[in-house]
Amino acid sequence: MDARDRLFQQAMADCGAGVSRVAGSYVRNTAERDDLVQEIWLAVWRALPSFRGEASLKTFVFRIAHNRSVTELARRRAAHTGTEELETIEDDAPGPEQRLQDQRDSERLVRAVQQLPLGLRQTLTLRLEGLSYAEISEVMGISESNVAVRLNRARERLSARLAGE
Repeated sequence: MDARDRLFQQAMADCGAGVSRVAGSYVRNTAERDDLVQEIWLAVWRALPSFRGEASLKTFVFRIAHNRSVTELARRRAAHTGTEELETIEDDAPGPEQRLQDQRDSERLVRAVQQLPLGLRQTLTLRLEGLSYAEISEVMGISESNVAVRLNRARERLSARLAGE
């Protein structure tokens, strides 16, 4: 196994679930998310020879995921302007009443996050993936103070939206 293979395996192990969640924040159903995840990992594989270690591998992968997702979102918006279905989030909590309540809460949150403007949604998703303000700044190409502003605005809008429902 060469260095590229090892880096790719490490990236998939460290960032696999996060890349899937990031992709899911850009599209609204599991089939589209799965397609986008495959495109992201292909882009990561192709970009690995240019990885020089100036940023962490995690930041490198999330930057590619972000850029690929934005490109895909723009392509899909141009292709069709119809309504998209909301992805249903499954919950393994015991008891049917608790599962139903958890599902309703999750759907409310997903709807609220999906209604955020793209810039706020992107910033919030990356922060939820555990990226620092500096890493988000690098991934999105904005200042750290702009990251903080976007996160505060996203939280305010989510709180207001969820309180209003």
